[in-house]
Amino acid sequence: MLALANLREHRRAFLAAFLAVLVGVGLITATLVVHDSSLPRVPDRYSGTTALALPRQAADTDGRARDRIPWGRAESAALVRELTALEEVASAVPDRSFYAQAFLGGRPVEDEGALEAGHGFAAAGLAPYRTVEGRAPRSDREVVVDRALGVAAGTTLTVNLSEGRRDFTVVGAVDGPGHWFTDAFAAGQQPGVRAIGLIAAEGVSDAELAAAAEPVLDGTGTVVVGDGRSAAQPAHLAHKRFLGSQLLGAMALLALFTTVFTVAATLALATGLRRRELGLLRALGASPGWIRRMILGEAALVAVAGSAVGLPVGLAGAPLLLSVLRRLGVAAPDLALRVSAWPLLTATGIGVAVCVLGAWTAARQAARVAPLEAMLPTRGANRPLSRARTVCGLVALAGGGALTGTTAVTSADDRVNAALSATMVLTVAAALLAPVVVGPLARALTRPFARCRSAQPLLVRRELTAHPGRAAALAAPVIAAVGFAVLLTGTVETMRVAYPAGEALKLAGRVIVVPDGTPGNSEEVVEAHPVGRAAVPTRAFVTPEGAAEPTVVDVIGSRDPRWSAPGSAVLGARTADDLGLRTGDRAPVRFADGRTVVLRVAEVLPDDPARGDFVVARSVVREHDPAALTDDLFVPAAHAPASAHPGTAVHDAVRFALEDYRVDAELTESLTWLLVAVAVGYSAIAVANGTAAATHSRRRDLAVLRATGGTRRQLLRTAAAETALVVGVGGLLGVAVAVPPLLGMASGLSQLTGVGVGLRLNLPAVVGVVAATLLVAVVAALVTVHRALRPTPR
Repeated sequence: MLALANLREHRRAFLAAFLAVLVGVGLITATLVVHDSSLPRVPDRYSGTTALALPRQAADTDGRARDRIPWGRAESAALVRELTALEEVASAVPDRSFYAQAFLGGRPVEDEGALEAGHGFAAAGLAPYRTVEGRAPRSDREVVVDRALGVAAGTTLTVNLSEGRRDFTVVGAVDGPGHWFTDAFAAGQQPGVRAIGLIAAEGVSDAELAAAAEPVLDGTGTVVVGDGRSAAQPAHLAHKRFLGSQLLGAMALLALFTTVFTVAATLALATGLRRRELGLLRALGASPGWIRRMILGEAALVAVAGSAVGLPVGLAGAPLLLSVLRRLGVAAPDLALRVSAWPLLTATGIGVAVCVLGAWTAARQAARVAPLEAMLPTRGANRPLSRARTVCGLVALAGGGALTGTTAVTSADDRVNAALSATMVLTVAAALLAPVVVGPLARALTRPFARCRSAQPLLVRRELTAHPGRAAALAAPVIAAVGFAVLLTGTVETMRVAYPAGEALKLAGRVIVVPDGTPGNSEEVVEAHPVGRAAVPTRAFVTPEGAAEPTVVDVIGSRDPRWSAPGSAVLGARTADDLGLRTGDRAPVRFADGRTVVLRVAEVLPDDPARGDFVVARSVVREHDPAALTDDLFVPAAHAPASAHPGTAVHDAVRFALEDYRVDAELTESLTWLLVAVAVGYSAIAVANGTAAATHSRRRDLAVLRATGGTRRQLLRTAAAETALVVGVGGLLGVAVAVPPLLGMASGLSQLTGVGVGLRLNLPAVVGVVAATLLVAVVAALVTVHRALRPTPR
C-alpha cells in the first residue's frame, strides 16, 4: 500500500517512467501484431488442398535449413502414382512453378510473383481456381490467364519465359493469378517438383491422410496439413516478410533499449531526490531489503499502468505501422491484421520486466541510504560515483571500444549491427561515467562566465560545476538520442557514398544491361548481347564424399571460358572449405530438375563476389534449370548496344551503381528515420521529466534567490541557460559515443569498396535532434520555475 501511496504523492516524478513504458509497450505491441499477422499463411493456390507433400530440406553451409530438394520428373511421377492409389487420396497433383510474364504493348505487365506465375493447368484445381471463360489449354501454344489481365479468349498474347518472348493463344481465363499451360509444357519449363497437392477422399481427415501418405515418401519428403501448408509460400512473399521482420526487429530492439535507458534514468533521478524521505523510513526501522522491494514495487505498478494504456495505443498504431511497411514495399499487399493473445501478453510482460529491470539500480541505491540522511539536504543526484557504477562504466567503455574495432573488420551484412551495438554500449558507458565527465566539460564550456560581472552567468557556472551528478542525470537521455541520431544518419550518408562509388569504380569501362520490369534477363536478351559477363544463378545440392546430407549452395553458370569447362566447377576458397572439397575432388551435385551430375573441382580460387563461389558452365545450368533467368549483363563499352532490348534498360557504370543501391538506400533511410523518431521521442520524455524534477527539487534555492532580489525574468533566464548548457554537454557526449563506430564503419567500407570514405555526418539531422531536445528541456524548465515562483495561497 505504501508503494501505491508513494505513486500518488510523487506522481509527477513517475510520469516519465509511465510514459516511457506506455510508448515502449505500444511500439512493441504494434510490431508484434504486425509480425504475427505477416507470418506465412497457406498460399491461395493451395487453399483447396487437404495436405501438401513437400521434399525434404537441405541445410546451407551454416547448417540452417533452407531449400527443399526437388523431386525429379520420374521420381515425382512415381510418387503421384503411389499417392493416387491410396484410398485416402482422391487426387494427387504435382505443382510446377516457373517464370512467366505477359507483355502488353511491348512492355512487361507488372507482376511481383512473375518468377512463380507459370503452372500446369491441372494445378489450378488445387486452389481451386474456376475457369470463368473458355477452356483448358490443349497444346504448347495455348495458355489460360487470370481474368484480371483483361485479355479475351482467342487473343494472341506475348508471354516472356526464361527462353524469351513467345506468342500464345489465350483459350480461357480463371479467377486467380498466374499463367496456366498444359502440364507437359510446364514439365518442360520446370522438370523438378517441389510440391504435390493432395485432396482427401470423402470422409478422410487431415491426420488420416497424412498418416497414409507419409510412408509413400519414404524419407524423401514430408506431408504437411492445415497451417503447415504455409511452408510452400512464394519466394517473393518470403523475401518481403524477411525485410519487414528486419525492420520490425530493429524498431522493437531500439524501443526495448530506450525504454530501459529512460526508465532507469528517470527512476534513478526520482529516487535520488527522495533520499531524505528514504532516510526517514530507515530511521523508522525499514530494512534495506524492504526499501528495495518498495522501489521495485513502485516500478511494477508504474509498468502495469503503462502497459494497460500502451496496449490499446499499440493496437491503434498497428494499422499505421502496416501502412508504412506497405509504402516501403516490405509487406504483402493483401496482408490483413489479426490480433491474437500472445503479442499482447508478450508486450505486457516485456513492459513490466523492462520497468523493473530499469528500476533495479535505483532500488539498490535506495537500499543503501543511511538513516542519518533524513537530516541532510537532498543532494541525491550529486553524490560521488559508487564503485559498482564506476566498474560497470569502465567495463562498458572497454566493451564499446572492442565492438568499435570489430565494426571495421566485420562482414558487410553485420557492419551496421556491429556499429549499432557499439553505440549502445558506449552510450551506457557515457551515462554511467557522465558525472566524472560533465563537471570538467561544463567547467571548460563556462570558463568565460568566470570573468563576467553579472551574477547570472556565475550562477549557471557554479550550479553545473558544483552539482555535476544532477547535470549528468539530465544529460543521459540527450546522449542516447544524439548518439543514435549521429550513428544512424551518419551510417546512411556513409553507405550512400561508399557503395555506389565502389561499384562504379569496379565497373568502369562497361555498360550494364539490366531487367526493366522483369525479374531477370531471358536467353533472348543474352543472345542479343554475346560479349560480356552473363551469369545465370541457380541453387544446387552438393554431397561431398563422406557427407550424410547434401548442402545447398548458390551456383553460377558462366560463359567465361576460364571457368566454364564442361563437367567441372570452380570454387571460392570459403565455399570449398565449408564443403571440405579440394582441387581434383569429385562431388555429386543435384540440380533444380532433380537430376544429379558428378562435377570435378577444377580450381579453388580466392573468394570473388564478381565471379561467384561455385561456378560451372552456363550450359550446365541452362540444361538442369531451364526456368532460371540471367542476372545483369556486363558488356564492354565497345560492344554497347545501340538500343535497349524490350524488357531491359542500358546503364553506364555510375547510373547502374546509383540505381542498384537506390532500393537499399530508400529502405535504410526510412528505417533510420523511424528509429531516430523513436530515440528522440524517448529522449524528450526523459529530458522533460528530469528537467522538471530537478528544477522542482530546487524550490528553496529559487525562493532564496527571489528573496535576495532576483527577478522572475532573471531566474527564468538562468534556468533556461543551465538547461541549454546541460543539453549542449549531452549533445557533445552523444556525438563522442557515435563517432568512433562511424569511423570504424567508414574504414571497413573503404577496404571493402576500394574508395576512400571519410566520416560522414548528417549535420541537419543532428542539429534538429539537439534542437528538439533543447526545446523540450527549456520549456519544461521554464514551466517548472514559473510554477515554483507563483505565490503560495494563504
